[in-house]
Amino acid sequence: MPWNWQQPDWSNFRWNAARLAKAEQRFLLQAGVFLGTVKHLTAESQDQLAIDAMCSEAVTTSEIEGEIVRRDSVQSSIRRQLGLQADPRRIQPSEQGIGELVVDLFRHYAQPLDEARLFAWHRMIAMGRTDLTDIGSYRTHAEPMQVVSGKIYDPKVHFQAPPSYRVADEMAAFLEWFNRTAPGAEQPLPALTRAGLSHLYFQSIHPFEDGNGRIGRAIAEQVLAQSLGQPSLTAIAATILVNRKAYYHALEAANKHNEVTDWLAWFAGIGLEAQMRTLHHVEFLIDKTKLLDRCRGTLNPRQERALLRMLSEGPDGFKGGLSANNYLAITKTSTATASRDLADLVERGILTRTGEKRGTRYQLPFPLRPVPRVTIDNTGEIVCAPSPR
Repeated sequence: MPWNWQQPDWSNFRWNAARLAKAEQRFLLQAGVFLGTVKHLTAESQDQLAIDAMCSEAVTTSEIEGEIVRRDSVQSSIRRQLGLQADPRRIQPSEQGIGELVVDLFRHYAQPLDEARLFAWHRMIAMGRTDLTDIGSYRTHAEPMQVVSGKIYDPKVHFQAPPSYRVADEMAAFLEWFNRTAPGAEQPLPALTRAGLSHLYFQSIHPFEDGNGRIGRAIAEQVLAQSLGQPSLTAIAATILVNRKAYYHALEAANKHNEVTDWLAWFAGIGLEAQMRTLHHVEFLIDKTKLLDRCRGTLNPRQERALLRMLSEGPDGFKGGLSANNYLAITKTSTATASRDLADLVERGILTRTGEKRGTRYQLPFPLRPVPRVTIDNTGEIVCAPSPR
């Protein structure tokens, strides 16, 4: 079967809008809930939420491609670019570059997309690379651009993109379509529909020698931000990461034809799941702020260190719960002192205790909120199932 770009109806994507209608409505509704919840955060917490969201997307969009960047270094890069205080650590080029991309996206989401911006993004994510021929420009190599897996002598081709000589024309058409379908433009599309189409369309062209996945996800983030009229804090990359196998499977299936309802339904589920992930993070920040306010000035240095360590794990919580051995490792204290500290934290309601003896675990005193897996079924109903993760 020819790839989607080889077919006569290429880029005239077709889909069943009715199947996506409820998801689009839910996305706008949840956006309103998110904005209302954020208002309960202090200005400092709102700034931290934005930094945390940008950092998480930078780290997870890199991890999807198998590139591991250090979260602390990326956060330092982001803080410096925002003119905020940051530690003096040395930041690797890849960490600096991906940090620059998410900050640029955060600041300039409302701008139309053009070649100059895409090329700038590519220079950012290719920062420090010496193995690429084309940096900050479309690919020019003559050999086919393929997505493959398997052994060298028996590769499986999951997708083959248009040849390099076609890329400039294909991207010109893509950019014209992207800006024409923006809110307030000639042919505006609903948020989730446009985000899913933008990502698929861009990935199908695969215009760069490397970095197409990261830039494609940034484009989807820009779409969601434009639809809401404010910087997007939607955890798209973080959600795709925990659904990575399904992501690649859905993309591979969508690259074979231009009827894309199944792909858009899959992506809409990811968008709603990502939105819930972000909302849970905001609720966690509110609970965290209340807890720290309640116990400010009442903790000894060991207790404070352990509590901040638990809180640093975010809405998913300290994996398996905090044990006495964890407390010892974090605080470097004695067993007797650890027991007294933990008993005091439980007595004051700063931690809760479950289990007995070696099975004793300590948790934060507010509910953790696991994000459900969200799918859109064949009738357009939104199905939320407990996360298997």
